[in-house]
Amino acid sequence: MKNLKLTTAIIFSVALALSVFTSCQPDDVNTGNGIVGTDLDPSFTITPVENVTNRYTLEAKTITDVTSDWWDIGDGSDVYHGYTKEQIFLPDAGTYTITHFTVSKGGIKTSSSQDLIVEVSDPVAGNLVKGGKFSNSDDYSQWTKLELSADADWVFNIGSATVHSNGGWAQEGIYQAMEVVANKTYSLDMLVKSTGSFTDTWFEVYVGTTVPVIGKDYGDNRIMGLSTWDGCGTAPFSGKLSQVGCIKNSKTNTINNTVTFDTSGTVYLVIRSGGNGFDPAGITISNVELRGTN
Repeated sequence: MKNLKLTTAIIFSVALALSVFTSCQPDDVNTGNGIVGTDLDPSFTITPVENVTNRYTLEAKTITDVTSDWWDIGDGSDVYHGYTKEQIFLPDAGTYTITHFTVSKGGIKTSSSQDLIVEVSDPVAGNLVKGGKFSNSDDYSQWTKLELSADADWVFNIGSATVHSNGGWAQEGIYQAMEVVANKTYSLDMLVKSTGSFTDTWFEVYVGTTVPVIGKDYGDNRIMGLSTWDGCGTAPFSGKLSQVGCIKNSKTNTINNTVTFDTSGTVYLVIRSGGNGFDPAGITISNVELRGTN
């Protein structure tokens, strides 16, 4: 059983303007008509799942006045609409701020947060990607730029990396080597976002055995990505690439972010992007992960 350190902080209530309530109920909140709930307690408990590593049960109270529950598990993924009881998986060692949001009658929002310390990474699903959070120069140094065009570049930021292209089909990639095990299934994902709108643009992710070569397009074992020709990236986007992407896995010919290898050894994670109508906002990534699933 791993040790947990929990620090609770209740955040002040904030009023939300939800027209669905105001349009169909009287405006007087003092008449007892149920517009505003009175029991808004967002507190919750965190309990390790017995005999299963790095999995935790989050449990809040079931309250009549609460109409929806939302969770932020502190791993960089989006806040999601869930239930009063959730089971989460945090495969990497670190400190995570878990937040439970409740929305009650009348649109009143409350939240409660706790810090959860995960002491040891999961032995099966630990992240093979080094520097995938782009937190500092040590993370940046794990990546090598794959220079393919003069007018495109990857820029490392605190907590992310952004690819820019001046158009004219200019592109550039980044990559790193890692060791994999034969016949083991791995899941690949990352957070990807842009405020721009693109035309004639691609963003592709590969995990192949071919060594990347400067000046040469990489095409070994495409797993996932964005493509304006396939219908994504044409408007601003934000989320996990597995959710907002539309490029098919070259092995399965489906939208599938898993990969297996026939032999153990070195593979290369390559992320390359470019295009003709590349928005100046660029495409930004963070939380790059390649994890075993079995």
